Amino acid sequence: MATTAALSCSCSPSPSPSSTLLLRRTVSAFHRRPAHAGVRRPRLAPLHVVDDSKEVEARSETDRLVDGLNFGELCNDFECISSPYVESTARQIARDILEIRQDNRALSCYAVAVKYKDPLRSFAGREKYKRPLWITEALEKPTTVQEMSMQSTSSLTIKWTLRGKPKNAFFAAAGGELVVRIDSQFVLNQISGQVLEHVESWDLSASSPLAQAYFWFSRRVYSTVEAGKDTIEAAKGVASRLNKDDNLEVYPDPLGDPTKFFTRPDDLNQDVVQIGLFLAVLYFIVQFLKTTL
Repeated sequence: MATTAALSCSCSPSPSPSSTLLLRRTVSAFHRRPAHAGVRRPRLAPLHVVDDSKEVEARSETDRLVDGLNFGELCNDFECISSPYVESTARQIARDILEIRQDNRALSCYAVAVKYKDPLRSFAGREKYKRPLWITEALEKPTTVQEMSMQSTSSLTIKWTLRGKPKNAFFAAAGGELVVRIDSQFVLNQISGQVLEHVESWDLSASSPLAQAYFWFSRRVYSTVEAGKDTIEAAKGVASRLNKDDNLEVYPDPLGDPTKFFTRPDDLNQDVVQIGLFLAVLYFIVQFLKTTL
């Protein structure tokens, strides 16, 4: 009996290690749950369609115009005749003009003592570029078309056309759209790339006579107001410099206390400020009367 059991046990083949491993894999695969079962996937927020075609179009137009500039050969095998800042300044100025930037204009592109000139106005100093533009004050929804060229490594020419209806209802109805072809000339520093001189010329031949009259009248009034601001700022600057030099006279107490001092106000500085303000107001009135009479 024991012999029979032993023989029967010895005749049954023992499982090989490979078959045991295969059996375990099969059983584990049978009892394994699907990977996606019981797993919570995060719910995605609903998609919102935003129509930014206009923004993309404006941006691509700016890039196309700016990328079309030919800056020539800035460097050769021996020397660099200009710095990369020249190209950077040209691109930034072109963007500011095309997008009619006002508050966010890149002032770093202009030298501290930059000189500006047009047929009606001239000034020096880049801080004046922070002031409101005549374009946005006189025209409804102005648009620009642009053409740019580099005359040399230090001379940039931007020819652009300004279109818009006057904000005055009478001139807008009778004169129609105002079209101004503007030629902007920039002289750049070849090292820093900053603008040293900025000169503009205007061509109004594409506008009606009434639209031209509106342009010259509104532009002259704007230039007169800005000139008045320049005069006031200049008077304040002179007064502040005088105050920094010697604005108070210190003298001892006449009663005999050597440790006690009094200060005497400088009447000369106050007179300079008052005279400067009076001349600024007088200049503004005279220029305004010239434009209206």
